[in-house]
Amino acid sequence: MGLAQKVGKQLAAFGIAALCFGYFASYVPYSMMTKMITDGLFSGMDGVGFSGFEIQPVIVLGSFISMYFFITSARWWKYCTHSKLFGISLPRPQWFTFISGLCTASQIITTTLAYTFSGISIVFAMLLMRGGVLIIAPMVDLLVKKRKRRIYWPSWVASALSMGALFVAFAEKAGTAITLIAGIDIGLYLFGYFFRLYIMSTWAKSDDVEERKRYFAEEQMVANPVLLIALFVVGLFGIGGDPQNITAQVWQGFVSYPFKGYFIVTFLIGVFSYGTGLFGSLIFLDKRENTFTVPANRASSILAGVLATYLLYIYYGQKPPNIYHLTGAALIIFAIIFLMYRSMIEKKRKTLPQVGTVETAKATV
Repeated sequence: MGLAQKVGKQLAAFGIAALCFGYFASYVPYSMMTKMITDGLFSGMDGVGFSGFEIQPVIVLGSFISMYFFITSARWWKYCTHSKLFGISLPRPQWFTFISGLCTASQIITTTLAYTFSGISIVFAMLLMRGGVLIIAPMVDLLVKKRKRRIYWPSWVASALSMGALFVAFAEKAGTAITLIAGIDIGLYLFGYFFRLYIMSTWAKSDDVEERKRYFAEEQMVANPVLLIALFVVGLFGIGGDPQNITAQVWQGFVSYPFKGYFIVTFLIGVFSYGTGLFGSLIFLDKRENTFTVPANRASSILAGVLATYLLYIYYGQKPPNIYHLTGAALIIFAIIFLMYRSMIEKKRKTLPQVGTVETAKATV
């Protein structure tokens, strides 16, 4: 049995709580190290960091290799749709997993870039992105026709509390620090998430475990390769160009950045980035409604952002979370409590005797 299979069985024993912890544990080093490499906080950098576009090729390479390692170790290629080429059966995506993979690719790059913009803290960027997805989640649940799901009241409360964290973030003057490019970045992030959640809800969120594994493997086999190829094509337009141009920075990420002494650190950012993608995707693929799974996912990342910000404050003298950030985090904690209550209700319903039962079932909701 492969390492990934053993980890998968252990995660299954704890359910979505274990996935949320894995997401949290990946997000702390991912967001923290991204901020450090762009702000010049690593040893020997003396406060001179690299641009968010320059580090992208190595980060995506780390995510790309991690993705293939996991799916191969977990033996999930067998769940993919296959086609024969020269007599060899090869995994391939279906049209909807291909589109979902493109959406995932957009989220990988926009998430990393969001933590590189000057004047925007990790927590503030996370509240904007996570709050936006929380608004999208119930919309998707109500729009999906094929597998319509009931949205339970604890999920509504958790979603409302999480959205409250977003409004608290905008109450702070840091909202004026959003530049045009930062606004476009966050807008693309939310645009990709809407279509990804819609496609997931229509074709993947079900009781069929193999169907969910198929969706995950096919989506992932598209996301990272497409992103790496797209970055290379963009970089080609920057050959010999102004070093301040985005295309030139991306090209330098391929040809010169790997030799500047921070390849391993940046590669690890990519590994942790894939960790967030792995655990985050498995949370979203849970068969329950998006109004439940999205707050569970978003809560984990916001708490991770608060911890990462505190660690940067303690060890590197960066600004600590302010009252707005902490208030937003407190709202997220209350959201988690309601999600836990929802899970307790669901477990209680499953243990009730299946007799006489319309009245019994109603009594538990």
